[in-house]
Amino acid sequence: MTRPKPPSPEALYLSSLSQTLRQYTTAYLAHLSATNHSPRTVEAYSERLRPFVTWCEERGITQAAQVSLAVLEAYQRHLHGYRKADGKLLAQGGQLNRLTAIRMLFRWLLQRHHILYNPAEQMTLPKAEKRLPAQILSEEETEAVMDAQDTETLTGLRNRAVLEMLWSTGLRRSELAGLMLADVDVGRGVLVVRQGKGNKDRVVPVGMRALVWVQRYLDAVRPRLTTKHDSGYLFVTIWGKRLARSTLTILAGRAIRNDAHLKKAGACHVFRHSMATQMLENGADTRHIQAILGHEKLETTQVYTRVAIGHLKAV
Repeated sequence: MTRPKPPSPEALYLSSLSQTLRQYTTAYLAHLSATNHSPRTVEAYSERLRPFVTWCEERGITQAAQVSLAVLEAYQRHLHGYRKADGKLLAQGGQLNRLTAIRMLFRWLLQRHHILYNPAEQMTLPKAEKRLPAQILSEEETEAVMDAQDTETLTGLRNRAVLEMLWSTGLRRSELAGLMLADVDVGRGVLVVRQGKGNKDRVVPVGMRALVWVQRYLDAVRPRLTTKHDSGYLFVTIWGKRLARSTLTILAGRAIRNDAHLKKAGACHVFRHSMATQMLENGADTRHIQAILGHEKLETTQVYTRVAIGHLKAV
C-alpha cells in the first residue's frame, strides 16, 4: 500500500485562502501555547498582533495574502505616530515589539505555505534603544519606602514583606506574583522562580532581612487572609487570592510616591533596578547579579555597570 503524497505548497496555499488573517493569528497564538511558550509570552504576542489585525480589517484587508510590504510600512508609520491613552507616543521599544511579532507571525505563515512570500522580512525595523534604567532608588530612599509602611495593619505588613522581597531578590513583577508558598524556603534562605522569562527556572537567594519580614507575614497575616479561600500563592489579597500584577504595580507605586513622598516614577521594576545597581556599588560580581536577575545575556546586566558609575559620580 503506497503512502498518500503530502499536498504540494501550491495546494496548501490555495486551501489557506478560506482562512482569514484573524483566524491565522489565533492559530499562531495556539501554536505558541502548544510549543511550551509561557502564558505571559502568548498574552504579549496577542496584545501586539490583534491591533494590527484590526487595523488591517478597517482597511478591507482580511486575508494574509493581501498584506504586502506597502501595507506593513503603512502600519509602521501608523505606529510611529500612534498615541496611547495617556496621550504619549508609543515608545520605540513598543513599536519594535509589535513589528517583530508581525514578522514572526508571517514567518510562521510562510513555513506552513499559507502565504507565498513573507513581506515582513523586507521591513526595516527601528533600531532597539539602549536606554539606561530611568529611575534608581538610593539605599536611603529604599529605606524610606520600607519605613513608611504601616506594619500595624494586615495589608501594611504584607506590603512591607512584598517590598522587602522585591528589593532583596530583584524579582520581576510577574515572578513575584507567581510565587507559591512551596517556592520559598525560609530555612535555606532561597526561593525558586518557576518558568521565569524564557521559560527558565532559577534559584534566587533571599536576604535575611527580607526573610524576617516574610516570616512575620506568614505567621501573623497570611493565615488571617486565607480563612475562606487559599490560592496557594505566597502573597495574597484580603480574599486569599493571588496578588495580580496590576495590584503589585499600584502597591509599589503608592509606596514610593504616596507613602515615602519620593518624586520618582516607576513601580516594581524600580526595586529590581535599584537592587542590581546597589549590589554593583557594593562590589558584587556582574555574573552573580546576572544569575540572580535571570538575564540570558551578560550585556543586559552590564547596563547596571554604567548606571552605578553615573550614580557614584552624582554623589
